[in-house]
Amino acid sequence: MAIFNAFLLFAQAAVYFTVMMALLRARRVIGIGVFMCALGVMHFLETYLASIFYIELPFGIVSPGSTVLFSGKLLMILLLYIREDALVVRQPIYGLLIGNFLIVALVMILRNHETIVVTEGRSPDIAFVDEMGFLMVWGTLLLFIDAIAIIVLYERIGKWFAGNLGLRFLVCGALVLTFDQAGFFLALHYVSSAPWHVFFGGWVAKMVATIVYSGLLLAYLKYFDNEDSWLSNRPLRDVFQVLTYRERYKQLLEASIRDHLTGTLDRSQYAEKGPGIIAKNLEEKRPVSLLVIDIDHFKLVNDRYGHQAGDEVLKLVARLLTENLRTDDHLYRVGGEEFVLLCERLPVDGAASLADRLRRMIERFSKVYLPEKVTVSIGVSSAPEDGRTLEALFKRADLRLYEAKKGGRNQVCGPSPGA
Repeated sequence: MAIFNAFLLFAQAAVYFTVMMALLRARRVIGIGVFMCALGVMHFLETYLASIFYIELPFGIVSPGSTVLFSGKLLMILLLYIREDALVVRQPIYGLLIGNFLIVALVMILRNHETIVVTEGRSPDIAFVDEMGFLMVWGTLLLFIDAIAIIVLYERIGKWFAGNLGLRFLVCGALVLTFDQAGFFLALHYVSSAPWHVFFGGWVAKMVATIVYSGLLLAYLKYFDNEDSWLSNRPLRDVFQVLTYRERYKQLLEASIRDHLTGTLDRSQYAEKGPGIIAKNLEEKRPVSLLVIDIDHFKLVNDRYGHQAGDEVLKLVARLLTENLRTDDHLYRVGGEEFVLLCERLPVDGAASLADRLRRMIERFSKVYLPEKVTVSIGVSSAPEDGRTLEALFKRADLRLYEAKKGGRNQVCGPSPGA
């Protein structure tokens, strides 16, 4: 009987691995969500089996839930990380953790119902649900730790086993599943007084499961895939910061159009996108305004405190401007200490009011965060009153900026008499 049980366990592991690897391989076609749902849907079953369903093997008593399902899930999480990255693999880990806490919270509410018996002899066993809830949450917390540990360990030992994916897989699985067996057994022993020989049998079974899954992986790589495409050696510090290729591309694209110091859009974007923004708003008969913002006496800041202090001034001003943007505003750094704020759907009076609010805010915050008070002067223009092109609007706003500077700085000059 023990031999037959071992054969059934191997059959379960083979079926589990085959289906999950097929889903992982087909993720580009059917979506990664299918793999993740299949990964998580058996969590209750594996916890249930691990708590009460045991079989005898030649080396001891084990549970298929812990041996096949949990071990398989952890190793599948590692394979998902290898094929994708940490950003993707965090999703099922966090989903399982949150989902199990949600189950416990809902059960705490459900237990207050006054239930009725619909079928004779069948009534809810809340004590069993409580026990399962505790084990599921504890098991998921362990999985959370296990998943992080196995990924970090996989990268850590890469320099020693870089050319042998199967060996890295085997070592990581054996070490982390040893820790997991100890952690889950302690909870099981506390809840159901499981005897200590169950710990030993379960540990041996998990080690055998790791060997079986590693063998199945090597067979898969030999007949269905190329091992070289699976090998990765990411720097350990980057393990949980790695993004998908699509997001890397978007970040690179975003970085290429932004000023490296302030994070605002750079002058090239102003020249490329600005005319289209003006034309679109005029075509749709919507107001559009342009603010030229210049930091007063910026050269004196550099001369007195150094260029590093000057950079801090630029970053603070840019941050304050950015934090106060509307969804229809576009902020550009067009010169050393000069910014342009292009505001769609904003008429002249609104632009003048916005400019004065920004001026006062920068003055106020600079007193707190900078060595001395920093002020800005702002020139305002609006379309179509001041022109219908980007060049015309900038020229008019720049002339008004000069008037603000000439009038004593730290002020706004615009087309509205109240500016």
